[in-house]
Amino acid sequence: MQMDTIVIPGLVLKETRYKESDRILTILTPELGVISASAQSSLRLKNKLFSACGLFCYSEFVLLPGRNMYTIREAEVRNVFHGISSTIEGMSLAMYLAEMAAALSPTGEEAAKELRLLLNCLYMISEGKTDLHVVKAVFELRTMSECGFLPQLVCCKICEKYDGPAFYLDPQEGILLCEDCAKKAGKICNLDMGALYALRHICLVEDKKIFAFKISVGSLAKLSAVAERYALTHLDKPLKSYDFLKSVLP
Repeated sequence: MQMDTIVIPGLVLKETRYKESDRILTILTPELGVISASAQSSLRLKNKLFSACGLFCYSEFVLLPGRNMYTIREAEVRNVFHGISSTIEGMSLAMYLAEMAAALSPTGEEAAKELRLLLNCLYMISEGKTDLHVVKAVFELRTMSECGFLPQLVCCKICEKYDGPAFYLDPQEGILLCEDCAKKAGKICNLDMGALYALRHICLVEDKKIFAFKISVGSLAKLSAVAERYALTHLDKPLKSYDFLKSVLP
């Protein structure tokens, strides 16, 4: 192994095929953030890079830095989320989460947190143990919180009321208004108590407890709408995977 190579774990967010058997991969890594890497001949079945460079593979990569992108010298699989491809809904949600992570392109500590979150969410999709709408809302809210867009969730921005039957989360400003203050501001409440509790939990709890909450169907519908609007409001560009996801997972 050459001395100037880098050994690093990473999750394949996207693969672009070129030539007959090569791939250019978009990989989320904990230290380097989102990188592009060339995997030459990796589409040949007998090539040693074939399995470790697949979409949503979490692998350990040996990278050679180049002028525009890295070249993958070696790769070894750490985890493959086989269950993702078993449903069109799961696959389209995974594509959406991966595209959002790539668009945010976190670096440093934020990249490490993003990688842990995405691996956790892909595991949940793959195992089919959690409602996909829950996985989507968790990722949207947590990823925005960890990439510098943590909403102000403690209390009403105006009167400092902590709880109540209904609240409004402003998707642009990231502030909470209680029912009375929202009404005075001409806003219609978009959260009930269940959705507000889940919102606080998702954004503020430690990593390993992120899915440890219960929510009713009605509250989940409100949470899902708020999470999606909040995330898409703070992204610089629209996501190509969004329309297809909404067609299969309304």
